Amino acid sequence: MLQLSEKQAQDIVDKMMQDIPYNINIMNEHGIIIGSGQKERVGTVHQGAVRALTTGSMIEVWQDGILEKMGTNEPILINQQHVGVIGISGHPDEVRPFCNIVRTTVSLLIEQRNQMESMAHEASRKKAFIERLLNQPGSYSQKVKKEALQYRIDLQLPTILLYVRLPKNSLAAETEVNRILLQVPSFSIEGDGDDQIILIQNEADVDRIIQRLRQITPTAFIAVSQKEANIATSYEQARSVMNIMVALQPDSPIIRYEDVPFLVRFSAADLTPHANIISKLEDTANLLDTLRSFIQHNGSMTTTADHLNIHRNTLQYRLKRIQTLTGKDPRNLLELIELTHGLLAFYQ
Repeated sequence: MLQLSEKQAQDIVDKMMQDIPYNINIMNEHGIIIGSGQKERVGTVHQGAVRALTTGSMIEVWQDGILEKMGTNEPILINQQHVGVIGISGHPDEVRPFCNIVRTTVSLLIEQRNQMESMAHEASRKKAFIERLLNQPGSYSQKVKKEALQYRIDLQLPTILLYVRLPKNSLAAETEVNRILLQVPSFSIEGDGDDQIILIQNEADVDRIIQRLRQITPTAFIAVSQKEANIATSYEQARSVMNIMVALQPDSPIIRYEDVPFLVRFSAADLTPHANIISKLEDTANLLDTLRSFIQHNGSMTTTADHLNIHRNTLQYRLKRIQTLTGKDPRNLLELIELTHGLLAFYQ
């Protein structure tokens, strides 16, 4: 049912009566007043509105009576449906033009609200469907396949999934990114940032889409799955790769699953029976960045110091601090492997 809430109706009345020197009433589809310049009348039945709803036409009252006051009462008609009545108190010849203005305003607001509710419903429906796809292993029913076609997804074809984590961009960049996302099956998902997944079923489109995204937002992280028959499998691959990217902060903003299968399995392995040692570094961003850089540069003191733009002595101090907090020395190869696993597992 298309309708206004009491708050919306009262807000309209209060706003309109700043410019219109007559009392305004807004009634719902039952003729009950839901907004009025005479607030004590809210919740009561308006007889003129009931007549207007019954006849489907404007009712003009030319003199005050016991049950009715002089004025006009015009039904609000939207999509061939009477959703309420606008009533303005006063001589009909004087208030009739104002009645038309208020009716038009209310009609537009109701239609706008209905459109927003429809969009919200569709967004909720789309979200529920993609969540089902992302968590449904195995084959798909005909019903799911049919629904997927509404979102331009052919579940009979294998899929490559891009998991994209976008940084905060300028309005112009966001507009360009959204233009790309509208051209392909794409969905927002809950994450630490503005996360999008893109489903690609034509392998030739993968590099083209990645290149366009990189041109617009060079610092976006993009994790790429293998081509899989099941979208949940593609999603799990891309999500695991994204977790690795967040953990290690590599120089390359694009990583494909086929390039890091060992790291994916390594990060998921339960190798430590106790709390993750990296949690002890959680509140020290400079130590986390130092550890990431040290891993990325293969334990080279010189290259790591250059990358971080710090003196070697400062790097030595930080590595010793990591050892103190975690009990693991990054300068020892085996213990660096433990720290690497802890870092990967921490972001799973």
